Amino acid sequence: MASVEITVEKRVATIVLNRPEAMNSVDPELRALLHRTWERVRTAEEIWVAIITGAGEKAFCTGSDLKKTMPTQETYAQQLFARPNSGALIAGLATDKPLIAAVNGYAMGGGMELALACDIRLCSTNAQFALSEVKVGSIPGSGGTQRLPRYVGMSDAMLMLLTGDRVDAAEAQRMGLVSRVLAPGELMPAARAIAEKIAGNAPLSVRAIKRLVQQGQDMPLGHAIDAERYVFGLLFNSEDRVEGRKAFAEKRKPNYKGR
Repeated sequence: MASVEITVEKRVATIVLNRPEAMNSVDPELRALLHRTWERVRTAEEIWVAIITGAGEKAFCTGSDLKKTMPTQETYAQQLFARPNSGALIAGLATDKPLIAAVNGYAMGGGMELALACDIRLCSTNAQFALSEVKVGSIPGSGGTQRLPRYVGMSDAMLMLLTGDRVDAAEAQRMGLVSRVLAPGELMPAARAIAEKIAGNAPLSVRAIKRLVQQGQDMPLGHAIDAERYVFGLLFNSEDRVEGRKAFAEKRKPNYKGR
């Protein structure tokens, strides 16, 4: 039975797609569980950072389970206006909280798009990535055609998108698709260490930076810098900014509260 395991420790949520017998592919049941999980990540005050991974060492997520995902009987108008984005794996995942993908094996189709929706991507040495929808008469429909060229450049992105072929961990790192390649046993400890380091920083600053980076990509540089200065001003007198300076002066660990 499909499940999503979520544990929260030290303000870090670890989310595990748990359907290893099917390479953590997404059937309707798992999709519904993930949508509820994304809502919890967005809204839970105790979660400041989230790590997303797959159960086992073979697969992160291989996208939709084509054997169990049949074409909908709804019209496109119903899908677009009555249930917008309800079918998308990453629907509801948008958040200012940092997301880390720990890719432990195959990341295919929607699984790769899930990794692309995260802010930091690490992978194990046995990882493989593909957006193979073109091979089955479809297209990546959860941001793959838009995020991949922004992250790795046009030529590498088009090569992957138009052939549907896989790339291994070393090639993914060369392209800039992932930040680090680690042995399978080192992947989660490395992801955890990064997540805890981020969670130790002032949360309003962390979330402001993520929002500025994301929104700034679609702005002219001058406008983006204006937005940056505005947010700098918003945070200038925050309790956490004062606490950070006091802690530095007193040579102690700051106690951030998100205020």
